[in-house]
Amino acid sequence: MLPKTYRKLIATTFSNNFRAASEIVEVELKPPTGHEITIRNHYAGVNATDVNISAGLYTPGATPPLDLGAELVGEVVAVGEKVTDYKVGDTVISTAIGGYAEYVTVRSRFVIPVPEATPQVLALVASGVTAALGLNTVGEMRTGETVLVTAAAGGTGQFAVQLAKLAGNTVIGTCGSDEKAERLTSLGCDRVINYKREDVGAVLKAEYPQGINLVYESVGGSLFDTCVENLAVRGRLVIIGYISEYMSQPELVTRPRIYRILLSKSASLRSMFLLHFIRQVPEELVKLIDLYQSGKLKAEVDPTPFQGVEQAADAVEYLHTGKSAGKVVVKFA
Repeated sequence: MLPKTYRKLIATTFSNNFRAASEIVEVELKPPTGHEITIRNHYAGVNATDVNISAGLYTPGATPPLDLGAELVGEVVAVGEKVTDYKVGDTVISTAIGGYAEYVTVRSRFVIPVPEATPQVLALVASGVTAALGLNTVGEMRTGETVLVTAAAGGTGQFAVQLAKLAGNTVIGTCGSDEKAERLTSLGCDRVINYKREDVGAVLKAEYPQGINLVYESVGGSLFDTCVENLAVRGRLVIIGYISEYMSQPELVTRPRIYRILLSKSASLRSMFLLHFIRQVPEELVKLIDLYQSGKLKAEVDPTPFQGVEQAADAVEYLHTGKSAGKVVVKFA
């Protein structure tokens, strides 16, 4: 028996201050119709870009209220009359906006079947698939390269480190604590740079004088500049985020334009926003699940507990403190 109502988190105003923008509301749980399915949420994934969703950056022209959250894993509890590919009891992941809710009703084309509703499997979706597509499709990663991953102990960085290593590359990871450094070493990182103890640029210049072939970059700011300066000839830098500026206004800089550096090395800047590659997600997810189930890929989940819609804002703020290691999740069931 399904409840008559459920709770979810919405943005009542647009702001990158997630807590200030959000409000818990209780709404009617309507039965799915047509091609819709209703999912009981087990775990919601927390992403740095949640603050961009609350700021309205991904829904141009829309006005509040707006559902918050970007991904969840749970159990199908009802299906519309036109749904033929899912049934009650199936375990699925939804990648539609609206993950911070006890129940979610979406069109079946916005879900992906998964073997189990666990935080580890959830971590493989937005975080793992972003790493796989960013490195392989956008970054054209090869074997025998030097690969640098920034924020390497984070939700997506952890997968970038492992996938680059599985591809036969030398992997460098940046992080901000000794504990994270130990985790990265255990994941196979060849060289960990704790930026609070070492100067990233000095280390790269001294230890990798030929430059970096491929950079998986999610921090932005001065670290982005350092990465560009240390690209190898024909090096590629893939931008998957710029978390250092998510909570503030863009930093204004005055310096020679970046093409002076890039052209001198035949290097390139590339970027990757997962929604632009959404049709490739199911295929990539199958590969990642195979690697995970075979023990070749670890899915690290941050141990800090967050429960339900009441603590979703706490989870988002925790991620932005830089203290998290692995995928941050909010437990619902």
